[in-house]
Amino acid sequence: MKVLDTEIAGVKIIEPDVFKDARGYFCETYNAGRYKAAGIDADFVQDNESFSSKGVVRGLHWQAGEHCQAKLVRVISGSVWDVAVDIRKGSPTFGRHIATVLSAENKRQFFIPRGFAHGFVVLEDNTLFSYKCDNLYCKESERGLMFNDPALGIEWPELDVEIMLSEKDQAHPALKDIEPYEA
Repeated sequence: MKVLDTEIAGVKIIEPDVFKDARGYFCETYNAGRYKAAGIDADFVQDNESFSSKGVVRGLHWQAGEHCQAKLVRVISGSVWDVAVDIRKGSPTFGRHIATVLSAENKRQFFIPRGFAHGFVVLEDNTLFSYKCDNLYCKESERGLMFNDPALGIEWPELDVEIMLSEKDQAHPALKDIEPYEA
């Protein structure tokens, strides 16, 4: 596998080795020892998945306090434009983001450490998105950030469909109004 460091420390893009032949393909999507050697030392305890149509925006989300989560995410079918925003208090990259396309075709994974808000926009119908989390979900610790806050400078892809957000995601605060993550 190939691990790509990003401009923000700790955020990584993983390109697994894919072995193709006439039958299809095989790839290893997680191996604790190999990921630890690559600097991803998370003890994943929960897997989640979402299924969405083109134009759905999920995020930007994180868990606060003792329920904070690191995530290893990937797309099983379809594609997304995935974003991680640094919300770590005192971080030199606070408010900056990293974005990448994750797709069934490129099989990339995105590692988002604790202290980052995470979200994505779905680029095609019938997209299946998978999350590995290193902490269990806790509703009371759920937090959000307005996905299109101008202060973030995120240039979301333009799509030929209307953006769809949950009511909850429509009500998230701007970066200036959140409580930053403290380790």
